[in-house]
Amino acid sequence: MNKEINKIKKPELLAPAGNWVMLRTAVKSGADAVYFGVEKLNMRAMAKNFTLEELPEVVAYCKENNVDTHLTLNTIVYEDEIAEVEKILTAAKDAGITMVIGWDHAVISKAREIGVPLCISTQASVSNSVAAEFYKNLGAKRIVLARECTLQQIKEIKQKVDIEIEAFVHGAMCIAISGRCFLSHYAFGRSANRGDCIQPCRREFEIRDKEGKLLFDVGGNYVLSAKDLMTIDFIDELIEAGIDSFKIEGRKRSPEYLSTVVSVYRRAIDEYFEKKLNEQEKKTLITNLEKVYNRGFSAGFYFGRPGHEDFATQRGSLAKTRKRYVGKVLNYFKKSAIAHVKLEAADLKLGDKIYIMGETTGTVEKELSSMVIDEQFVEAAPKGSEITFQCGELIRPRDKVFKIEKVE
Repeated sequence: MNKEINKIKKPELLAPAGNWVMLRTAVKSGADAVYFGVEKLNMRAMAKNFTLEELPEVVAYCKENNVDTHLTLNTIVYEDEIAEVEKILTAAKDAGITMVIGWDHAVISKAREIGVPLCISTQASVSNSVAAEFYKNLGAKRIVLARECTLQQIKEIKQKVDIEIEAFVHGAMCIAISGRCFLSHYAFGRSANRGDCIQPCRREFEIRDKEGKLLFDVGGNYVLSAKDLMTIDFIDELIEAGIDSFKIEGRKRSPEYLSTVVSVYRRAIDEYFEKKLNEQEKKTLITNLEKVYNRGFSAGFYFGRPGHEDFATQRGSLAKTRKRYVGKVLNYFKKSAIAHVKLEAADLKLGDKIYIMGETTGTVEKELSSMVIDEQFVEAAPKGSEITFQCGELIRPRDKVFKIEKVE
């Protein structure tokens, strides 16, 4: 740590949300702010999104928990959608949204006109101080810099332009510059620039000559499928660079992914300022990240252009754990903090770790240290049985229960 900690600003931890389970999970896991879309004009069209009518309730819940709200309005906008932009921005202002994320100049113009604080999306590929100053003069409060910026470039931009800087610290990386890709659109008519990418780049490819006589397997790497960004091992350098907001990618990921990733980065940031973040602690945090969905980890562009080692070696997740549906909560007794669960699909035993998930609950992770069936303590509970156990966190009837299993 090269600087005095008491002179360094603590960065905001910004987490994705798309529904109430994800939102409550992000908030309870330690996010300072959340970002999400409504049904239209956001870059995760295939993810779950809130409705425009839900905005006041979403904002109210976040304000109760001192969490800022960022609404994504970050696709390209066509002529017949300008009225929709105005409608969404007006609803956002009325609801009290902290900030809107966009880059199409229709969004920028209308946000200024309506009076909604604006963050420039990474889709704008802002990668220098002149561009940052340009958007600041258009009224932007914050800029999500291009993912292609190195840490040194971020420091230089931050020093030259007085504007908030947001940068990604964890999650999926795209092979295209700032995610502006035409492969999905060209092959399947599903545009990445409209939030509809189906990620054909994540596949394994072959090379064939035009006459069809020669066929080459590209090899052991998925050459267009980048590993996931992960910054825990150099998060102290990002903090000291003065980045205002650390952004986690993952609006299409699962609640347990969000719970783990947000908790890990919350812990890392807090421990840095408590002078507890050392190399051994970083290794522990990275081990926790490996348990949930990932394609392998990379430092992205922070220290220069990625090499061949920054691309995936297999399709899909390298997560070391997975969840398996077990059953549902029948009741929760607040005074005694006892959960009553029906095991509908699998058995449980002492020592098993479980997730409990629900729209109001969010995500709760627990290790079973005791279980009771018919007023008798048991070491194992078969499928079909009803069990009770201590659960210190508030859960609700109809919440789903999942067993956490190791992936061999």
